[in-house]
Amino acid sequence: TVHWHGVRQLRTGWADGPAYITQCPIQPGQSYLYNFTLAGQRGTLLWHAHISWL
Repeated sequence: TVHWHGVRQLRTGWADGPAYITQCPIQPGQSYLYNFTLAGQRGTLLWHAHISWL
């Protein structure tokens, strides 16, 4: 899973946070498409993993 900083997750909070809390972890060799809107948001946007294999 990926945790986003600086992104307002409006109605997509399930797409942000640690594995096993808001979503199942993305397994090695698999993919997951994150789809949310960043319109009107400014500033530094960054992400990081909460699982060591990402």
